[in-house]
Amino acid sequence: MTPPTPARTGQLLLLLVALLVVALTWLKGSLGADDLLDQMARRSLPLGEALGNGRPTLVEFYADWCESCRAMAPAMGQLEKRHPELDVVLLNVDNPGWQAELDQWQVTGIPHLQLFDRQGQGLGHSIGLRQPQELEQLASALSNGTPLPLLAGVGASSSLAESESSRAEISSPSAGPRSHS
Repeated sequence: MTPPTPARTGQLLLLLVALLVVALTWLKGSLGADDLLDQMARRSLPLGEALGNGRPTLVEFYADWCESCRAMAPAMGQLEKRHPELDVVLLNVDNPGWQAELDQWQVTGIPHLQLFDRQGQGLGHSIGLRQPQELEQLASALSNGTPLPLLAGVGASSSLAESESSRAEISSPSAGPRSHS
C-alpha cells in the first residue's frame, strides 16, 4: 500500500473540515432557542382553528430577538408535550399579519400570553417572563377548566366592551411590543 500523496491528504483534510462546519452549523441551528421558537410557530395551528376546535388555547406573542421569549422557549416546548389537550399558538410580533391581534389584545410587551377556554372565550392574559412551574400552572388551569392561578402579571379578561375613549387613554403610540429590546 502506498502512502497518500500530499494532494490527496489535502483533499481529505478539506472534506473533513467541510463536514465539521456543516455539522457544527446544524447543531447550532437545531439547538438554539430561536430555532425552537420558529419550529413551535410553524407547527402551531392557525389561530382561528385553535380557538374554534373545542380545546383550550394558549397564545404566545413573541419575537426572535426577545431574550425573555427565548428563555421561555424550552419550557413552552415541554408544555406542548405534557399537555397535548392544549393548543399552543405562537404569533411573532414582527409579522405585520398579526397587527389586528396585537391591537385586539393590547399587546404592548412580550412575551404576552392570551389564555382561552374550550369555547375560544378569553379567560385572561399573562405579561412577562414565566418560569416553567408558572407555565405549568397556567396550562393545568386551562386544561382542567379551573380558575387561573394568582400570579403576578396574570389578569382576567373582561367581557365588557371598552369604549374607544378609554382604549385611547390606555394605549400610547410609542408603546408596543417592539418598543423594548
